[in-house]
Amino acid sequence: MTKDLKVGCQTFTWEMLGDGWTGSPDDLLSAISAGGYSGIEITDTMIGRYADKPADFARALKDSGLQLVSFAFGSKSGFTLADQIPNDLNVAQRWIDFAAPFPGALVSIGSATVVSEGPRDDKFAIAAEFYNRAGALGRASGVDVAVHPSSHHNTLLFNRADYDRIFALLDPSLVGWVPDTGHILRGHDDINDTLRSYQDRIRYLHLKDVDAMDEWAMLGTGILDTPAVIKLVAQAPRFTGWLVLEEESKTAAGDPAAAVKTNRETMRAYGA
Repeated sequence: MTKDLKVGCQTFTWEMLGDGWTGSPDDLLSAISAGGYSGIEITDTMIGRYADKPADFARALKDSGLQLVSFAFGSKSGFTLADQIPNDLNVAQRWIDFAAPFPGALVSIGSATVVSEGPRDDKFAIAAEFYNRAGALGRASGVDVAVHPSSHHNTLLFNRADYDRIFALLDPSLVGWVPDTGHILRGHDDINDTLRSYQDRIRYLHLKDVDAMDEWAMLGTGILDTPAVIKLVAQAPRFTGWLVLEEESKTAAGDPAAAVKTNRETMRAYGA
């Protein structure tokens, strides 16, 4: 594998614990650094006391030996309510401004989940309008913006047909893509074909594994052909080199820090 690959960790591994997680963002930095990672993708839910203090967060990252890969956020509106677009754009601008001082950091916007009333078909245009306008805000601030589809309950972007619909509406010069291997596999699609079809939109990669029953699995223990996927994504023209590991398995729920450390060791076995 190419030596240009960099391995980061997503903080949802802890966020999924809900009230069971009582730690701080500094605890996350400590665990991720100790796990052997070079970067972090943090979310609006987990940024904690640093939410309005990007300079302080930059110092904390430096002390931990980490880079900010991306700042990720979602919305209770699911980005499918037209009257919420102005508010959602205000939120997008807030996190774009946060990410702007960090060299190369992106803003990743979560998948639109269908939480609003009305026909599902109508939601794609609403979501695409938001993503495109958020992408324009990012361009104005010098921050790359990307969409991160998921396979979670009621998502708008579940299978290949959904990907085709949303990407047809997105301006590729404004909105990139953060493919997630686990979510693509749970959509029962040909993952390699999906990645090839939209390769020019890929910015970085989320690596997750699933078993044959669509349950989350520790990296390397499920059905994902990790080396093949990395080789394909590494050829993407705008790929930043970041492989971001995000672990949601029951193993991670029991001990997040140990799980992400194990995944990092798995990646070393793959040569990254």
